[in-house]
Amino acid sequence: MEAFTIHTGRAVPLRRTDVDTDQIIPSEWLKRVERTGFGAGLFEEWRNQPDFILDRPAYRGATVLIAGENFGTGSSREHAVWALQDFGFRAVISSRFADIFRGNALGNGLLPVQLPAAVVEALQAAAEADPTLEVTVDLGAREVRAEGLPTASFDLDDFTRWRLMEGLDDVGLTLRNEGVITAFEAGRPGRLPTTV
Repeated sequence: MEAFTIHTGRAVPLRRTDVDTDQIIPSEWLKRVERTGFGAGLFEEWRNQPDFILDRPAYRGATVLIAGENFGTGSSREHAVWALQDFGFRAVISSRFADIFRGNALGNGLLPVQLPAAVVEALQAAAEADPTLEVTVDLGAREVRAEGLPTASFDLDDFTRWRLMEGLDDVGLTLRNEGVITAFEAGRPGRLPTTV
């Protein structure tokens, strides 16, 4: 997993509330076993509508999504996170996230930043007024900054923050103890079951 410390990127405002994981990535995309290639299916139904925000040339290459309230509701598919990442997003800002989506995002290195609704609204309005607006998400300081707007602080527990800054997913955390695991396995009696 790629470490996340500070990210500065252009922002795109997605003014839709209650966006569920089936809207983020439709179920027909769930047949893939790789974690890549899902960006093409991101918001697929909406991207066939005229003038959808992500299809506007001014927002191409944006890496911070400023979403409406209740982002990531619905099923627990990690594919929604993979689609957002494959499309190029490093952070999603919203006033509220579904718990499972938030957990999947944090476990895969996509930072879900929860801010008060008024702050999210101000960021969306600023990104609409200026599609070149850059937003900085500073995980070390737990802050979101954008020119012309007050700095906004967000909460994230110390352990999760450390994991993201170190670039450690669950497998990475386990591999930090590879020597201990190998030593334990070497000392196990041969009559016990093993994994291959």
